Amino acid sequence: MDLHIHSRFSRACSRDLTLENIDKACRIKGIDVIATGDFTHPIWFKEMKERLVPSRKSQVVSHNDENALYQLNSALDDKIRFILSTEISLIYKQGDRARRVHIVLHAPTIEAAEGLNDHLGKSGYNLRSDGRPILGMSAEKLAEICLSIHPNFLVYPAHIWTPWFSVFGSKSGFDAMEECFGAQTENIYAIETGLSSDPEMNWRLSALDKYTIISNSDAHSLANLGREANIMELEFVTYDEIYGAIKNKDLDKLRGTIEFYPEEGMYHYDGHRQCGVVFEPGETKKHKGICPVCKKPLVIGVLYRVEELADREEGFRPENSAPFLKLVELDKIIAEALGIKSRTSKQVQSEYNKLIRAGGNEMRILIDLSSDELRTMTLPAIAEGIKRVREGRLRVEPGFDGQYGVAKIFNEDEKTENKQGKLF
Repeated sequence: MDLHIHSRFSRACSRDLTLENIDKACRIKGIDVIATGDFTHPIWFKEMKERLVPSRKSQVVSHNDENALYQLNSALDDKIRFILSTEISLIYKQGDRARRVHIVLHAPTIEAAEGLNDHLGKSGYNLRSDGRPILGMSAEKLAEICLSIHPNFLVYPAHIWTPWFSVFGSKSGFDAMEECFGAQTENIYAIETGLSSDPEMNWRLSALDKYTIISNSDAHSLANLGREANIMELEFVTYDEIYGAIKNKDLDKLRGTIEFYPEEGMYHYDGHRQCGVVFEPGETKKHKGICPVCKKPLVIGVLYRVEELADREEGFRPENSAPFLKLVELDKIIAEALGIKSRTSKQVQSEYNKLIRAGGNEMRILIDLSSDELRTMTLPAIAEGIKRVREGRLRVEPGFDGQYGVAKIFNEDEKTENKQGKLF
């Protein structure tokens, strides 16, 4: 399940992000539960109310709509279920600093989401300008408002390490959860890793042990749905089951997460994109955090902040922790195997669609199918690329200062041989 995405009403997001398209893409990706995203936006919320209905299976379990996830009213089945979600951008002053923090919210019902929207609208906030609205209030206050509307609102910090808009961000964040959420800290049950960190990096900070680690795509386009996701085994796929598993950190139900290679994230290392400067934390310290080209402060990335706050050595794993696996999206693997730069090229998409038809869905192809099965469905180089990603046999040029890292599965000689059809 992917619990954090956006709609077409968020800035810099694809116009293709409609409920119908999201449902269709999830079937291709192999995602069973997907976030609605952006329920605070009036037009998107109106579409949600018109096109989503309580899922039939949820109603059977709970005998009412209160505990339901939602499905498209036009869908022939409820294979894809929606959980109500939004991301809020908080910009406010606390102490002597301006704070910028993104928060993910899940509402248990349409009525609860509408209650929050009404409260924010009456408070004078402009919810129409962006699917991810900007509010001038603290994270503590937002949590207090949500829980006053419904006690089972789920509130947690988004991409907690990224520099600009996160709890531990180098530019405007905090050094502890308590500094951010104050008296509401006890009601925060989860943290979201973000693309530039993975659970292993978060395990280095003992203060985070009590939180459920969640990984979501934060997708701005259909292609990126599920690039990070959560694996849950639930008896009943309802809101209460998901809420309870996260609140109680129930590892019988929380079976793990699917992660980006964190080096691929756009803020893993430190640097200045315009100056072409990228540093790992040790180099940043040697330069005292200053760019050697423009002489201005570097954008300090996720790995640096993790090392700055960590009280454990790299490689430590807490006892009460779920496993995770790192993947590269299927169309990226195909593009790399074919030696094509763009994952959206016709040739890449043709091979992608062919493999989906043969293999069922992207998650099944990336995780479950054997190498022998893959070789019967696709080109040898693509099958080999999937195998290497599973085994971690790739290298990644780390991302920094808003620039994604680049995963490299094949060397240049292998790429040439792939094109000639000789490899593997």
